[in-house]
Amino acid sequence: MEKTFVSAREDRPGEDWLSRFTTGRAGAESWYFGRARTSAPTAPTARECRAALAQHMPELIPHYEHVCALVGDDELAHRVLSHYRPAPEGYGCSQAVWLGKEGPALVRNFDYPPDIVSDRFELTAWSGLKVIAKAQRPWGGCVDGMNEEGLVASVTLGGGRVQGRGFSIILMIRYVLETCHRVGQAVDALCRIPVALAQNVTLLDRSGTYATLLLGPGQRPIITRLKACANHQRSERAPPNSLARQQALLQALDEPSMSLKGLTDRFLEPPVHARNPRFPTLYTAVYRPEEGRVDYVWPGKRWSQGFAHFQPGEYTHHYG
Repeated sequence: MEKTFVSAREDRPGEDWLSRFTTGRAGAESWYFGRARTSAPTAPTARECRAALAQHMPELIPHYEHVCALVGDDELAHRVLSHYRPAPEGYGCSQAVWLGKEGPALVRNFDYPPDIVSDRFELTAWSGLKVIAKAQRPWGGCVDGMNEEGLVASVTLGGGRVQGRGFSIILMIRYVLETCHRVGQAVDALCRIPVALAQNVTLLDRSGTYATLLLGPGQRPIITRLKACANHQRSERAPPNSLARQQALLQALDEPSMSLKGLTDRFLEPPVHARNPRFPTLYTAVYRPEEGRVDYVWPGKRWSQGFAHFQPGEYTHHYG
């Protein structure tokens, strides 16, 4: 099993993005609707989707309307592109904050089915603020990223599959990277925007300020000082693998001799590193906000990108 990743600069979605969206349309619809019928009476209309976006993330409206114009008069596509009320999904990830020597840094593993996840690491500049992120379809979404002001954000699924009247977390991550400069601003934004599914978001900025938010539909956001999280919000309800990953990372952070390299190495080992062929650890990311740099890491490979020197390219990793 293998997957090719690409790094690309795309300041703003254009014809290249439209070509990718058209090619991956079936996958985008499957992500958004899940097993539900696209014509279900409870599904929001395109107008309702736009209204919700305008209410909660108005700064994204010009960008949303831009991609809607690219796809044309297509209500189904406009609903998908809104990220409003996506279907439940469940995969595992892990992340941790490092505040020691060579820090601050945020290290994360992204575990996901290889055939579903996007292949793109992108540098964008939608509104003049540069953002480096692991992009995820259909538009705007990112699962982890950093802006040139030094704000880093990363998400893990929080467990639970209750769907609420909110947005995909991957668009919310994009929103804070586009509009916020510091952790406090991002916390305020994430606490006021309704989220569709239970999610854990870790934030870090170049000052070393950090927070891990436990979010979910119909529940009050919980702001914590957790330095490591996986795919649960309450230990007593945690799947054993999720609890094991979190505990392994917390123990590593408590080791007196631990280094950033040592912590990164732990992300490449079980139980944190997943080798399940259905949803393996696809990459490890090490964000360094003071340096404006991210290292994408695989066993035996490190691919560095930064705002000062972002290099288009590609890398094929063989899993298993």
